[in-house]
Amino acid sequence: MFQETSSEIRFKDLTLGQEAIIPPGMGGGGIIVTREMQKNFMSTTGDVNPMHICEEFAQTKGYESVICYGMLTASFYSTLVGVYLPGKYAIFQEANVSFSKPVYIGDSLRVKGRITEINEALKRVTIKAEIRNQKNERVSKATLEVGLTE
Repeated sequence: MFQETSSEIRFKDLTLGQEAIIPPGMGGGGIIVTREMQKNFMSTTGDVNPMHICEEFAQTKGYESVICYGMLTASFYSTLVGVYLPGKYAIFQEANVSFSKPVYIGDSLRVKGRITEINEALKRVTIKAEIRNQKNERVSKATLEVGLTE
């Protein structure tokens, strides 16, 4: 599903409008959010909010089931930046993320980013990004600021 190594795009090779989509290619679906991902996130962060771990609780609040951690899904923005656009030479400096729809275990996600600004003086780019589910609904959007070391 993911690349084995990071792209080696250098600052001089970046262009306005340049895009990346993960997983790459149009076939094969997206990133499947699994119960294991959810459990690992809980174990790593200690976030035991019942909305994320108790199906009955989440349903009483109007959700289909437990909702995935927003920051778990937002972590795919890090994959976008560190592996695909720009990749190896990226230094993720800032993220402004908003969540618009819940993500559930079993959902298939596709992440897309596009360079909207290039700052030559700071060797920094702005990437507008979004995550969409299998229904093509946008579940989050982000503005990402990324410096480059090359």
